[in-house]
Amino acid sequence: MDRESSTVSNYNHSISLLERKTLVITGVKKIENFDNLHFLLETTMGFMIVKGEGLELIKLDTLAGNVTIKGTINSLDYILEGKKKEREESVLSRLFK
Repeated sequence: MDRESSTVSNYNHSISLLERKTLVITGVKKIENFDNLHFLLETTMGFMIVKGEGLELIKLDTLAGNVTIKGTINSLDYILEGKKKEREESVLSRLFK
């Protein structure tokens, strides 16, 4: 594990949302993808999708793992890979009963 990854993994993950217009996220390992409608972030607690309108990356501190996003925030979702697989398996098991 390199120094940068170990630094970010030591930080707690938190979210601060002010009036649905300014979002500050800590514990961010990596920004996978982003545009003005969504951000896909890898955090210390898993992958997160931020959806909204007019989203802009205002501040990025890669050493501390802090990200600030401005715009109209419509939703925050975590992607649970294990839960996703369980749901897919349960659908398949219902089909083949």
